[in-house]
Amino acid sequence: ITSHHSVPSSSLTPSLFPSAEAEEDGDLQCLCVKTTSQVRPRHITSLEVIKAGPHCPTAQLIATLKNGRKICLDLQAPLYKKIVKKLLES
Repeated sequence: ITSHHSVPSSSLTPSLFPSAEAEEDGDLQCLCVKTTSQVRPRHITSLEVIKAGPHCPTAQLIATLKNGRKICLDLQAPLYKKIVKKLLES
């Protein structure tokens, strides 16, 4: 797991992330507008965790899929909680 404070909005899926204009205006907000728990781990190539902070009150888990898309995963989903826990322990 890598920890990032920001992810370039140009590479993000528009349906899951706010518009680039919001970031350019200096309006700090969550990158994840909605999350999913329907992604199988075998389709994920990498994970990024963005810690909660002044920009967003909740931690965010962003998965990069094999097809290059970036999506937000539901950190409350038992499967993803388990994956994050295992990665943090390794």
